[in-house]
Amino acid sequence: MKAYDGMYLGGAWRPAAGQDVIEVVNPADGQVIGTVPAGTAEDVDAAVRAARAALPDWAATPPAERAARLAALRDVLVARTEEIAETVTAELGSPLKFSQAVHAAVPIAVAGSYAELAATYAFEEKTGNSVVHHEPVGVVAAITPWNYPLHQIVAKVAPALAAGCTIVVKPAEDTPLVARLFADAVHEAGIPAGVFNLVTGLGPVAGQALAEHPGVDLVSFTGSTAVGRGIAAIAAGQVKKVALELGGKSANVILPTADLAKAVNVGVANVMSNSGQTCSAWTRMLVHRDQYDEAVDLAATAAAKYGERIGPVVNAKQQARVRGYIEKGVAEGARLVAGGPEAPRETGYFVSPTVFADVTPDMTIAQEEIFGPVLSILRYEDEEDALRIANGTVYGLAGAVWAGDEAEAVAFARRMETGQVDINGGRFNPLAPFGGYKQSGVGRELGVHGLAEYLQTKSLQF
Repeated sequence: MKAYDGMYLGGAWRPAAGQDVIEVVNPADGQVIGTVPAGTAEDVDAAVRAARAALPDWAATPPAERAARLAALRDVLVARTEEIAETVTAELGSPLKFSQAVHAAVPIAVAGSYAELAATYAFEEKTGNSVVHHEPVGVVAAITPWNYPLHQIVAKVAPALAAGCTIVVKPAEDTPLVARLFADAVHEAGIPAGVFNLVTGLGPVAGQALAEHPGVDLVSFTGSTAVGRGIAAIAAGQVKKVALELGGKSANVILPTADLAKAVNVGVANVMSNSGQTCSAWTRMLVHRDQYDEAVDLAATAAAKYGERIGPVVNAKQQARVRGYIEKGVAEGARLVAGGPEAPRETGYFVSPTVFADVTPDMTIAQEEIFGPVLSILRYEDEEDALRIANGTVYGLAGAVWAGDEAEAVAFARRMETGQVDINGGRFNPLAPFGGYKQSGVGRELGVHGLAEYLQTKSLQF
C-alpha cells in the first residue's frame, strides 16, 4: 500500500489542507492499495484561485500553441499506456486487456482529436457585418466518475484546454490514482502552471465546494441523474453554465429482418463490457414476439461465456446495489435465464452476468439504471410497439437498432428519443457528439460539439 500525498495545484504537488485520507481499494480482492488526501473546501479554493490566475495567459495563448501542448500530452499518455492500464485494473478491477484496449487507448485518441481540433477550429468567423469570436468560458470544474476514470477526465480536460479554459478536476474517490498519474502527464507535457489542477476528495465535500465556488464559470459533471439534479440546482443559483452527462437505460432494438444471432451476441457483449458499468450500455434488448424465444436462448448462452471474463464491480456498495436489482427483478416476475443474485466468488465484488426474460416495460429493471452486468429482454408486437417501449423511460442517452436493410434501421433510429444510436453494430467514434435527451443530461462531449461546450460567443459589429 502506498500513501499518496498532496494536491496538484498551480503546477506542483502541494500539501493538502487537512489530514484525512481516502482508502483506495482493489475491487478484485477487497484489499487497500493506497490512500489519497481527502480534499476540503480550502483545497478547492486554492485550486480555483490557481486556475483563475492562469486563465488570462492561457486564454490568450494562440490556438496552435494550445494544440501543441495537447499533442505533447497525448504523446506522454502513449508512453505511459501500460502504467495507465495497470493502474485502472488495480483500482477499478477491469481486466488488463480491456484496460489496455479501452481505458488507456480511448483517452489517447480523444486527446489527439482535440490537439487537431485546437489547430483547425474557426475561433473567429464573419457573418454579414459582424465578426463572431468564440472565446473560452473561463474556469471549469470537472467532476468525474469512476467507471471510465481516465476517459472521463480527458473528455473534459482536452476540450477545455483546447478552448483556452483552465480547469480543476475532482475525480471519483474510488479511482483517484489514474487521475494523479494524469496530473503527472500534464506536468511532463509542459502545460503551464495553474491551467490544470487536481483535488482528490469526497463528492459531498470537495465536489460540492467545487460546484458552489463563485470562481467557477462552468461545471462539467458525469454521474448519476440524482447528483446531476443537485449540481444543476447549485449552478442555477449563480446562473452558472453546466454540462451534465447522466444516466441511461438504452434500448437495443432488433427488428425482424436483422441477423438475430449477431445482434444478440453483440448486444450481450455490450452489456457485459466493463462489468456493466457503462452509462450508455444497451441494457434493454427488444425482440419481436416471433423471434423472442430464440433470442432468449442465444442471450443466455452468450452470457454464460462471460462468467470468468468480466471483472468485479467497483465496490461493495455497488455489488449490493446490483444484486438488489436482480432480486427485485425476480420478485416482480421476470424470469432468470442466466446468472442471479448470488455472488459468484468468495472474495472481491463480483456479480454474475445476468439475463432476464419475460421483462415488461413497467418493471423496475426495465426502467432504472442498474449499472451492472444485467440484461433485460423485452418482447414487442410490431414496430410501433418497439418504438413505444424504446422511448418509454426518463432516459435518452444511447441505443442501437439492427435490421437487414440499413435504411430501415436508420428510419427507426431517427424516431428514437436518444442522443446516440449505433446502426447494425456501428463502431465508437471519438469525434461524434455524445450526450443525452431527457434526464440523461444537458450538453455534449467529444468532437467539435464537445469543444463548443467550453466556448462562449462575442459578436463585433462593423
